[in-house]
Amino acid sequence: MSETSAAAGAPVVADVVIIGAGPCGLFQVFELGLLGIRAHIVDTLAAPGGQCTELYPDKPIYDIPALPVCGAQELVDRLLAQIKPFAAEFHLGQEVTELRRQADGRRFAVVTSAGTRFDAGAVVIAGGVGSFQPRRLIVEGAPELEGIAVHYRVRQADSYAGQRLLILGGGDSALDWTLAFAGKAKSVTLAHRRLDFRAAPASVAQMRALADAGSVALLAGTVQSLVTQDGRLTGAVVQGLDGSSQTVDCDHLFAFFGLHPKLGPIAEWGLELEKKALKVDTEKFQTSEAGIFAVGDINTYPGKKKLILSGFHEAALAAFGVQAWLYPEKKQFLQYTTTSPVMQKRLGVGES
Repeated sequence: MSETSAAAGAPVVADVVIIGAGPCGLFQVFELGLLGIRAHIVDTLAAPGGQCTELYPDKPIYDIPALPVCGAQELVDRLLAQIKPFAAEFHLGQEVTELRRQADGRRFAVVTSAGTRFDAGAVVIAGGVGSFQPRRLIVEGAPELEGIAVHYRVRQADSYAGQRLLILGGGDSALDWTLAFAGKAKSVTLAHRRLDFRAAPASVAQMRALADAGSVALLAGTVQSLVTQDGRLTGAVVQGLDGSSQTVDCDHLFAFFGLHPKLGPIAEWGLELEKKALKVDTEKFQTSEAGIFAVGDINTYPGKKKLILSGFHEAALAAFGVQAWLYPEKKQFLQYTTTSPVMQKRLGVGES
């Protein structure tokens, strides 16, 4: 992986610009690379991986083919290793703010918040849910403790062993981490504004069993304030459904209230939208604008399922769509990596 910073002067000439470096954007690099098409990839985050890296790097994923279980960050690392032969250039920590068709009708001007400019033959939008931020805990003192004792994602889960943890939320992330920390942390308290949960039923049942056994404390209520001593978090005041309050001792608080997604500049590019997602065809995953494609959670079509697996399939077909757009006179042939000398050479596994 090579990373490029913003540069003044002439635009960067690119076969394809991929907007978004999550799993689908990374796999798009691979599928394009197999066809001999080199990509530049832009992401607002400081590292590749999208939500997998930013929100739940240690979360296990069970539905990736041939991998019975794979951590989210592990998946990103594997994808980065897989695309290494194709020498994609990464432009990280910058948002694409402008996308417009050039006068020739075949190429696109792409501009980022860092001033990087591209002259691109095609564009693939793999922006996930768009620009996103976790929904934050709105109580006095929380911003000052963010990243120290108040967290919206788990980094280095092992570092919280033996700590007193308060987990807020009722979805999959809150339940998954409650189960993961139970028996490892000194104490685990799960607080949710009600006793109904949105998480997978099996996770809820497992959590309730741990609560019945006294391994996890379960509260129905919301955090009203934080308790600190010498700038260090020592607890949180939780107000219950009956209006009573109690202080929960904790060294770290994890708030899993979900994401606050925003399409951001994507909504201003004149592409056809449906419920804040880009409408695409299912032949080549092209948007309403020829030469602009969309894969992953950012797109929608009849039967759409927001799965990484589905995004990988979309990236494969989008690559052929990109190839047809870039080289309309070139006949397309389906080749297999196991038998194609050309593809094996591109992968660096063929005979030298």
